[in-house]
Amino acid sequence: MFLGVNTLNLDAKGRIAIPAKHREPLVQCCASRVVVTLNPFVTDKCLWLYPENEWQIVARQLAGLPAIDARSQAMKRLMLGHASEVELDGQGRILIANELRAYAGLEKRVSLVGQVNKLEIWDEESWNGSRERWLADVASDAGGLSEQLGGLTL
Repeated sequence: MFLGVNTLNLDAKGRIAIPAKHREPLVQCCASRVVVTLNPFVTDKCLWLYPENEWQIVARQLAGLPAIDARSQAMKRLMLGHASEVELDGQGRILIANELRAYAGLEKRVSLVGQVNKLEIWDEESWNGSRERWLADVASDAGGLSEQLGGLTL
């Protein structure tokens, strides 16, 4: 289970060091193999990092989408076409492909955000700005709560 926010440095080669608390689960569940792809929702320009076993589930679901549906085909092209299979090196780092770094606007500082079954990789400034926007939206109750959110006991 991936939880929490970590601020990391992106090195000159485009690598980030996965925090120690996430490394052991990645070793156990997928032998340190992960897949990085883009988040296809343009309002949240970040990357998604899946353990290989979780990615296989997502990839099968995407592959099962109808080929004649334009939105399904676009989602498949974006997520599958940009998927980059990587393995943590001996120091727990992963190399993020140039194209993916450019898409997400990753600079020197990145935020790694746990989302239970995956991690999100954000440019630190983008993450901070989005977080402030979300906090303002929640505080103002913009649009009210969805049925699913209304049923949560927090």
